[in-house]
Amino acid sequence: MDEGLDVVRRAYSSMSGPYIGLFDGGRKGHADDTALVRRHLTGLDDPVLDLGCGPGHWTAYLHSSGVDVTGVDLVPEFIAHARATYPGPEFRLGSMTEVDVPDHSVAGVLSWYSTIHLTPTEIDSVLVGFRRLLQTSGVLVIGFFDSDDDVAAFDHTVLTAYRWPVDVLSDHLDRAGFIELERRQHQVPERPDRRYAATAARAG
Repeated sequence: MDEGLDVVRRAYSSMSGPYIGLFDGGRKGHADDTALVRRHLTGLDDPVLDLGCGPGHWTAYLHSSGVDVTGVDLVPEFIAHARATYPGPEFRLGSMTEVDVPDHSVAGVLSWYSTIHLTPTEIDSVLVGFRRLLQTSGVLVIGFFDSDDDVAAFDHTVLTAYRWPVDVLSDHLDRAGFIELERRQHQVPERPDRRYAATAARAG
């Protein structure tokens, strides 16, 4: 395993209990986020991957919406929880950078805040990897922390994370072979120090 990914795995393993507790009961966040995911990743004819699925709540939501979805995560505690809590979808222990499926074999990829710990020099290869997994016209939905002007590191509860201006991330998506379809930006009163964003993009 890549050293950086192993650092992420160990950090989340050490905090897996509290993190899982945040999502007990199937918490998915803002209703508009759910609507964005539903618009772009349901009703597809072929499988969807939830890469960096965490405790499995989004995988379970997609499965309940009729999607043939597999959740993949580095953290053994997350996968064990997901398998025990959400019967139905498949969950695999593994890395979003080394997914054991054929190239161009999936219709959709969900990466919900799973790239937030990647440095600006690392993200391009991961986005290219997502594109390689997708069929032509397959869809990626990626959630991330928003920023005004520059990519900026900050002290995330678990491990250093990065904020991305939506236009900058869109440029990276374009270079990786994606065409932006929709974006969403918002804040929540409970966390005035953070801004949230999501982008849906089609594989060109």
